[in-house]
Amino acid sequence: MTTLARHHTTPGETAVAPTENLTTALWDHERQHPDHPILSYRERNTFRHVTYAEMAHQVRRIAAGFIALGAEPGTRICIFSPTRHEFTLLDYAIWAAGCATVTIYDTSSPEQVRWILEDSGAELVVCADEGLRGVLDEALVGSSASPRAFVIDSGGLDEIVAAGTGVGDDRVMERARSMDHDHLATLVYTSGTTGMPKGCELTVRNFVWTVRQSNEVLADLISMEAVTLMFLPLAHSFARIVQVGSITNGSRIAYSSGIPHLMEELQMVRPTWLFSVPRVFEKVYNGAAQKAYDEGKGRIFDLASRVAGDFSRQKEQGRVGLRTRLAHSVFDRLVYGKLRAALGGRVEHAISGGAALGERLGHFFNGIGVQVMEGYGLTETSAAAVVNPPGATRIGTVGRPIPGSTVAIADDGEVLLAGDHVFRGYWRNERATTETFEPDGWFRTGDIGSLDEDGYLRITGRKKELIVTAGGKNVAPAVLEDRLRAHPLVSQVMVVGDDRPYIAALVTIDAEEYPKWAAREGIDLSLSDARDHPALVAAVQEAVDNANKAVSKAESIRRFRILADDFSIEGGELTPTLKIRRGVIADRHAAEIEALYG
Repeated sequence: MTTLARHHTTPGETAVAPTENLTTALWDHERQHPDHPILSYRERNTFRHVTYAEMAHQVRRIAAGFIALGAEPGTRICIFSPTRHEFTLLDYAIWAAGCATVTIYDTSSPEQVRWILEDSGAELVVCADEGLRGVLDEALVGSSASPRAFVIDSGGLDEIVAAGTGVGDDRVMERARSMDHDHLATLVYTSGTTGMPKGCELTVRNFVWTVRQSNEVLADLISMEAVTLMFLPLAHSFARIVQVGSITNGSRIAYSSGIPHLMEELQMVRPTWLFSVPRVFEKVYNGAAQKAYDEGKGRIFDLASRVAGDFSRQKEQGRVGLRTRLAHSVFDRLVYGKLRAALGGRVEHAISGGAALGERLGHFFNGIGVQVMEGYGLTETSAAAVVNPPGATRIGTVGRPIPGSTVAIADDGEVLLAGDHVFRGYWRNERATTETFEPDGWFRTGDIGSLDEDGYLRITGRKKELIVTAGGKNVAPAVLEDRLRAHPLVSQVMVVGDDRPYIAALVTIDAEEYPKWAAREGIDLSLSDARDHPALVAAVQEAVDNANKAVSKAESIRRFRILADDFSIEGGELTPTLKIRRGVIADRHAAEIEALYG
């Protein structure tokens, strides 16, 4: 048995009917609220609505096409697309056909696409546009996979629907009802600490149970009067759970046409709640600060920021001082109201996940009137495992476990989870599955944390080496480091980026190879003097470019710094088996790392 230092189970689990699956809520709403707008997508300068009745009809017709194309129950079908409303239609159509969705990030490299297609055994792929079709074609060169492909922007959905004209709705509904709780709903590929990503098997029960329990916490936010703007990638489990929760509850989803248009579309959609990763909240804050400084109002913004934080902390403690209240009232007119207006004017709550938000930002947004409720989860736990409840948020924590689930802290500080939100394992990878579960069933998160007396979880570190950027992207450093070290000039590499806006790297140069290279280049400088030489920087950039081919754009190294000296066992930066000691290097080169993000 696993020895636990502490654990907490949240009561109030909502039972899930045996007949409930991922499409039953859609059909129920079609009957009860056929004209209720549930999806919205942008057409020029407006957002067009899709009602429940329209969505259900389109889902059935696409599902009929999949069936006609030979998709049997359990067939894996890939969606290779950024966030758009067709992604949701395809996801639900795949489930209505009794099949399983495999998601691929639109930023994935051909190597990653090839791996996912071969590992999943997907028989059909739907790409968003011809650009992604080109990536798919490159991935399939020399591959054992040979899926049939369709392109949304080139009439692919019409082609699928046309194929299903001979398949009636009754046959589709029979397939849809056949999806019981044990059926595979989706494979979401997530980065491990080494090698290619692993496919997380999330079942129908994982989704519907997680959504039902989350409703107990967030019901007031995600109601039939609510609207959210979806801009995070639907290939990620966080956005997928929001998608299913919104369609189950009737909260309309408006699909952003891309991050560059986000601020404009917030004004167009005027969402009532948002969900995001910390990086977006950082950009909102930094953008407002920069605008204030550009206008000569930087000192006013800084003071307003401090007052917002003070107001939030004092409110959390149960009493706001008179001076703080007065200052807050003034800045609400001068600063805070404008920030709320920039978010559309109606947002009072937001959910943050994927990485640590930080108490500074949490208190700032809470202080301006937008309560950011931080949560915690992994792809393996259907994204939502722990969340701060509205009205009972404790900033600096990630909240309490959702009803019916348990969070525990092992003796070594590792966070363990249990509940029906936990996945059943990694696709065709029994060894990895066994390694991630304790013998008595606890799921090992790889994160270090603590629980307070009320069951609020605080994440304090990461046991595993997986990097999570401020944008919530999981990055396996070994993939990049191994490829970089393959370059003859490169000796050692440490990839950084935890809770940072992008990935960067510290690079050391091979002391034996450098003199040969320098002689060829006609450079008469010692290594310590040459580390900023354009020719050396260009050579390392070439190695970085090659390493980046193995990963998506979001995982790629954006900046690097060449160090004057190599890592060594004697210096304590390498273990006796030549593994880098990340903590030692991070402490020793803290200034260099900060410069990478300056």
